[in-house]
Amino acid sequence: MADELKRKIGLKLLTAYGVGVMVGAGIYVLVGAVAAEAGVWAPLAFLLAGVIAAPTALSYAEFSTRIPEAAGEAAYVAKGFAAPWLAVLVGLAIVLAGTVSAAAVLRGGAGYLTAISALPFVPTVIILGAVLAFVAVVGVLESLWLAAVFTIIEVFGLGLVVWAGFSVAPVEAFTTPQPIVWVGVSSAAVLAFFAFIGFEDIVNMAEEVDNPVRVLPRAILYSLLITTLLYALVTFAAVRAVPLNMLGNSEQPLALVWTQAHGGSAVFLSLIAVAAALNGVLAQIVMASRVLFGLGRRTAGLAMFHHTHARFGTPVLGTVLVGFGVVLGALMLPVADLAEVTSGLLLSVFVLVNAALIVLKRSEPEAPFRVSMAVPLFGLIASLAALGITIGAKL
Repeated sequence: MADELKRKIGLKLLTAYGVGVMVGAGIYVLVGAVAAEAGVWAPLAFLLAGVIAAPTALSYAEFSTRIPEAAGEAAYVAKGFAAPWLAVLVGLAIVLAGTVSAAAVLRGGAGYLTAISALPFVPTVIILGAVLAFVAVVGVLESLWLAAVFTIIEVFGLGLVVWAGFSVAPVEAFTTPQPIVWVGVSSAAVLAFFAFIGFEDIVNMAEEVDNPVRVLPRAILYSLLITTLLYALVTFAAVRAVPLNMLGNSEQPLALVWTQAHGGSAVFLSLIAVAAALNGVLAQIVMASRVLFGLGRRTAGLAMFHHTHARFGTPVLGTVLVGFGVVLGALMLPVADLAEVTSGLLLSVFVLVNAALIVLKRSEPEAPFRVSMAVPLFGLIASLAALGITIGAKL
């Protein structure tokens, strides 16, 4: 066993990882739910979610150049607040959020697969989860190359959805839209925020990236920009082509766009959705295991996780544990509940990360990559507002 990760990752592969984990985090299953809340204004909800995510992504970008470590958020909070216990708590929250997020996506992907085949749901979940955990154990380069292949497939699928949605006559709700109901749009934006989960995963790959000070902030910003544009186009195409009552009640909303536009079967699109889900699951397993690896360096109670396999160079124990948790969560909880838990956890972490950067910029203003003080301040306010909406919706 060793206690160092191997630096193998460049900008293109890391950006593909970021795009893949975000696109795989729910766009194939969340469009209908967002449309049910925001109606024809669903694209606005996704753009608003992107606005909520953007300043925090910039805060992560600056922090990633200050402290290029695995367990990024834990290291950031530890540095900003000088509170090791809080850093460990944040790191464990990220592990839990990654595990729950992957469970939601695995459940959704397995749902797509079983809907177009005779495969039983429970064995499908178990086998898919076990295979992805095995790939994550074998190596980070192998994992990210497989993720890159999945990313190409899923972006191609989204491109087909956009083409289908724009190639059919618009539905009545699109041509004569109802006035904006901001409560519904805001609630939908918090749900849509789940589909932006992933940019924060990039920083946890810091110890496996060549030249992390240069590569990390660029990968974060590129992946967020690419994903936001994709989401806006896809959602716009969906509400243009499909009646809202059908879209809001569908568990396979993007496949519905294709059948509304061209008729016939959309099995191929369901298979692409499965690839997207597998990508999201793999990326979250890789990320969460790296956080456990970084936490093992910081606290004796988790030191067992700060080891890598002599041959594969991966944190095997953390990967196996996270993989088990993903499968268990996918079997036990529905997607909506898993998405809400993940969003709440990550928004809480975003609040702390933005606050930590505000504190650190006052005491140590210099950094290889710097953003204005207004960026973490706006990120703090936006994350608090979104967290408040999330909590309020549950009360």
